[in-house]
Amino acid sequence: MNRKDNVTQDEPSGPLMADVARLAGVAISTVSRALANPGRVNEKTRAKIDAAAKQLGYTPNAMARSLRVGKPNTIMIILPGSLYYGASQIIPQVLQSINKSLIKAGYNLMIANLDRDETSERYILDLAFGGTARGVIILSSKLPEVDGRSLAQAGLPVVSMLLDMSDAGTPSVVTNDRAAVRAVSRELVGLGHRRFFYLAGPEGNYHDVERYAGVVEALAEAGLGEDAVVRSGGSLDYQQGFRIGLEGVADFEALENRPTAVIATSDDMAISFMSGIRKLGLRIPEDVSVVSFDGSPVCAFCTPPLSTIEQPVEEMGQAAAALLLEAIENGPPTPASCTVVPSRLITRESMAPPALSR
Repeated sequence: MNRKDNVTQDEPSGPLMADVARLAGVAISTVSRALANPGRVNEKTRAKIDAAAKQLGYTPNAMARSLRVGKPNTIMIILPGSLYYGASQIIPQVLQSINKSLIKAGYNLMIANLDRDETSERYILDLAFGGTARGVIILSSKLPEVDGRSLAQAGLPVVSMLLDMSDAGTPSVVTNDRAAVRAVSRELVGLGHRRFFYLAGPEGNYHDVERYAGVVEALAEAGLGEDAVVRSGGSLDYQQGFRIGLEGVADFEALENRPTAVIATSDDMAISFMSGIRKLGLRIPEDVSVVSFDGSPVCAFCTPPLSTIEQPVEEMGQAAAALLLEAIENGPPTPASCTVVPSRLITRESMAPPALSR
């Protein structure tokens, strides 16, 4: 064996993100944020991190690092199902945000599936156990498990996004579904509304449970019982949001004492509901106010412009990527944490006081 071979074999793996964090006197997650999204770190801290990285010769090039230490530089993304092509483009927007953050840190993004049938689950697990990925981000769904083999057993850092699995030991990034809907329900009560119509997602779904609970809590605070809200839907998944909205129109029309405010758990539901309700000769917001969840850009161009709770997809994607990079560098947090990134209400012309109060 010649000298060159010895040098190559004994070459150190190089400084890690943890080394930069230690020298700069900050958390690894702060270094990760500074690399992935400098605007989220104040200038003084960013300068310290920059100086430490230069002093150590650290570069966030996971490809080069993976070649030295024999570890993959691929992050696997697990989708909840096939991509959705409606107005609510949360999953594609999240993918874009995560990809942007991971590329800046030197990692490649691999989408593992376009379905969640048994064949896809097996394939996901084969990738995870086969050493293809360095870490996993799973979107709005449970961990794959087939024949007693679970992703949790693959020995990979895993972060859940859009579904809180911190109680099960998986670090998670979510938005404040319940609090955001509670706040808009309070606002509707403050406008004078006392009868509500809720367009529901699939029964038992995490988002639907949280959002409906927000409605119920706001009504209870106002001295109104759960009988003040009528639920419609619940048997279809979010990919059928337009259909849920149209079926909701039929349920709404059949009510003897019609609600004056509609809360939809997705923009698609609200958009199709608004279209159907106008065909009944009802006006928005004069006869019924409508508000939805997701924050799709198209809501601004509805007639009238639709009030919506905007999910912070960019920030959630960045937070999930930073959490995973920290787990890769330093191990997962114990106990598992849940990062909550607040949504915000965009108020437009679809909300107004009910006709009687006007």
